[in-house]
Amino acid sequence: MLAPRRHGSALISLTALLVAAGATSASAHGIGPAADKSAPEFLWLGTEHMLLGWDHLLFVAAVLLLAGSARRAAALISLFALGHSTTLLIATLAGWRVNPVAVDVIVALSLVFAGVVGLLGAGERRWFAPAVACFGLVHGLGLATRLQDLDLPDDGKVARVLAFNVGVEIGQMAAIAVFVALAAGARRLPPQLRPEGRGIRVAQAALVACGVAAAATLVVLGDTSGTAQAQGSCQVRDRTESFTGDSGHPKDFTEPGEPAPESGFGNVIGDGYVIVQYRPQLPAADMDALRDHVTDPKSGRVVGGPAPDQKPVLKAVHAYLTLTCTEFDLEALREFTGAWRADPRMRQVG
Repeated sequence: MLAPRRHGSALISLTALLVAAGATSASAHGIGPAADKSAPEFLWLGTEHMLLGWDHLLFVAAVLLLAGSARRAAALISLFALGHSTTLLIATLAGWRVNPVAVDVIVALSLVFAGVVGLLGAGERRWFAPAVACFGLVHGLGLATRLQDLDLPDDGKVARVLAFNVGVEIGQMAAIAVFVALAAGARRLPPQLRPEGRGIRVAQAALVACGVAAAATLVVLGDTSGTAQAQGSCQVRDRTESFTGDSGHPKDFTEPGEPAPESGFGNVIGDGYVIVQYRPQLPAADMDALRDHVTDPKSGRVVGGPAPDQKPVLKAVHAYLTLTCTEFDLEALREFTGAWRADPRMRQVG
C-alpha cells in the first residue's frame, strides 16, 4: 500500500528535493543534440530526458502522494503514461507543433493542480483520474514539439520516436522504483521522525508554490501566444522552418558565392545555435557588419549562410522562434540572438 500515513515521509523528502531542483530552472527540460543519433541511442536519450525532468517527476510524486493505495497508484500512473505516449507518438509523426512555452506553463500548472487537490483532500474523487490522463496528453505534446525541433531525418524516424518513448517509460519506472524503495525504507524510521499529515500538507503547499513560480517565470521569459511580434523592422514568430541534417557542422559564416549550407544547419539547431540566412545581394557594408556579428564569439552560437530564394532580406531561426526582416536590421538580429543566449531553454537544448 502507498497510503500517505505510512509512506508520506519519503515522498515528502523527494518532493522537497524536486521542488528545490525546479526552483533553479523554471523552464521545462529540453532535449539535447540528437539529430545524428541512432534509434538505440534514442532509448537512452528518452530515459535521460525523463530522469532530468524535474517537472515530470514532481507530478509523478504528487500523484503517488494522492493515490492512497498501490493499485490506484498503478492505475493513475498508467493513465498518465498512456496520455503522454499517445500524443508523443502521434504528434511527432504527424508533424503537429504547439508553442513549447505554453505547454511548459500548463505543465507547471499541473503541479499547482495536484497540490491544491491534495490540500483539499480531493484525491479520491472520480474526476482526478481523467485529469491525470489529460495532463499526460499535454506532457506528450511538449515532448513531441521538442523532438520535432531536432529535425529528425525521415529515414528511421518512426524507430527513433518509438525508442525515445520506450526510454521515457523506462526512466519513469526507474524513478517510481526509487520512490517506492524510499517509501518502504521510511517505514523503519522511528515514529517521531515521520512527518505524517502536517508534512504531507507542507509538501503539497510547496508543489503549489513551485508551480505558480515556474508558470509566472515562463510567462515573463517567453511568448505563449504563438503570434508574431514586432521587433524593429522585423517580426518574431514561432518557428516553423525545418532543416535537414545529412552533412557535417557548417562553418561559422558562408559567403554569398558559396553553396548554401542548409543541410548542415539541421545538425546545429538542436545544439542551441541561431541560424542566420541572408539575401546574397546585401550591400557590402551590411554584409561586413553581418559577418562580424555572426563570427563574433560574444554573439554566442550563431552560424550564417546565403539564401538566394528567400523573400525576407534577413532571417534568423533558433529552436523555438524565427525572426524575419524585410529590411537589413542588425540591431534586431542582435536583440534576437541576445535574447536566445539569455534564455534558459538555450542551455537545455544545447
